[in-house]
Amino acid sequence: MEVIESLIDTSCDEYKANYEAMGKLVAELKAELNKAREDRSEKALKRNEELGKLPIQKRLDLLLDRNTPWLEIAPLAARGLYDRKVHGAGTRAGIGLVCGREVLVHANDPMIKGGTVYPMGVKKTLRCQTISMENNLPMIMLVDSGGAYLPLQSEIFPDTDDGGRIFYNQAIMSKMNIPQITAVMGLCTAGGAYIPAMSDHVVHVTGTGAIFLGGPPLVKAATGEEVTAEELGGAEVHCRQSGVSDYFAEDDRHALQIIRDIVALLPPLEKARVPRREPKRPLYDPQEIWGVVPRNISTPYDVREIIARMVDGSEFLEFKALYGPTLVCGWAYIHGYQVGILGNNGVLFSNSSLKATQFISLCDRQGIPLLFLQNINGYIIGREYERGGITKDGHKMVHAVSTATVPKFTVIVGASFGAGNYGMCGRGYSPRFLWMWPNAQIGVMGGEQAADVLVAVKNDQLARDGQPPLPQEIVEGIRGPIIHSALNEGNAYYSTANLWDDGILDPAMTRDVLGLAISSSLNAPLAGRHQGHGTFRM
Repeated sequence: MEVIESLIDTSCDEYKANYEAMGKLVAELKAELNKAREDRSEKALKRNEELGKLPIQKRLDLLLDRNTPWLEIAPLAARGLYDRKVHGAGTRAGIGLVCGREVLVHANDPMIKGGTVYPMGVKKTLRCQTISMENNLPMIMLVDSGGAYLPLQSEIFPDTDDGGRIFYNQAIMSKMNIPQITAVMGLCTAGGAYIPAMSDHVVHVTGTGAIFLGGPPLVKAATGEEVTAEELGGAEVHCRQSGVSDYFAEDDRHALQIIRDIVALLPPLEKARVPRREPKRPLYDPQEIWGVVPRNISTPYDVREIIARMVDGSEFLEFKALYGPTLVCGWAYIHGYQVGILGNNGVLFSNSSLKATQFISLCDRQGIPLLFLQNINGYIIGREYERGGITKDGHKMVHAVSTATVPKFTVIVGASFGAGNYGMCGRGYSPRFLWMWPNAQIGVMGGEQAADVLVAVKNDQLARDGQPPLPQEIVEGIRGPIIHSALNEGNAYYSTANLWDDGILDPAMTRDVLGLAISSSLNAPLAGRHQGHGTFRM
């Protein structure tokens, strides 16, 4: 494959200004991540220590293989929501290695509101289960939770994507033969009691772990019986009498070692095979992406410059390079795994949509994972383009994205607006993972465009009534709040707080994150690779 020849001058003022701007965004990101991991009250820290529990980071350190990668999922979920202190939606989750096996770990943090579950915590758990099912990853649950946060119970309990879905998913995962291992390291209350009950293996820590449908206060209120948590649902009860728990652990360390022993005995798994070769570093430093990406999201740039700093050896075989130039398609390797890459270089026209459709079809038939680099304002609009069939051609691309069976990965590197989000495999199109860069924006359209549309609609209404257009001061009064709202609700932090993505990435780390994600995805078979129709030349 040919090496991409970069045209970026790293000594010019524009590059340096871009580099500095992205550096500030990445520094802010690191500060937010550190806050989410470390910001705990002295009272919570002291209480956790008094109970003999390990902090959540120490639990993860003892569970995971030493000095191995950790791909964290949604670390900034619920950022800015509730009272702004439900960091990570009250949990830590991610993919890591346990005894050499890739697993998904989901752990309650008892130092955040006693581990109580908020609505976004439910959503994060469901997202983790989806990742586990899609990628055939064993799931380890470190349970330490006081149950649902009752003031918000109406947002947690009744609907198809609320708390009950967790246990439904557990049943489906069991049917799929995905191992589920739960450590009861604290309270496991009410509906949460079904998490261990529906798991394959249950490790129960004596003295701190307790499983019950109704805790001591509820038992007393309902029956008048006075009982301690340990007497009601401790390790002695469930390991010796009820049989709910399988392994008796003396403390957190013991429990985590038992989990490692269980994982070590899981049947070996042969991963799906995709084209591979020996990994090579890019010829260009990935951190140069900081200077490649413009400070203004509306400023165009060549996505090949990102690809050159992301793929092995900066080598890229471009597909239909002269056709549909606003979409770059081609093959490359990332950490030794072959991928098909689609990256935006402008709005999507009919020819770029048809090129994407053919390229996606080829990758799907060849079993090559797909990577979408989104920086898209949408599909082209206007009379000429409607007559030319942009709607039907865009539909072909959306159809190809929807029905592709190979693992798909999406990184929003800039704008993600309108139907362009769909065609480039947004969240609704089930990429295995989706991330944003800190400069990224997402929405139906940009704030400026949304404001202009609303003003135009109002002026059209006035014209039909024979009235003059809006005066400039009223126009500005309409535009200001709309633009402000679009910026607030379309930025990367708003997205990640609401779990529209799996996290915000330092652009320089994207290559490594993709390598981990691709490896994880290969625990699941490549479904339907030899099914369906042949490739149509679009």
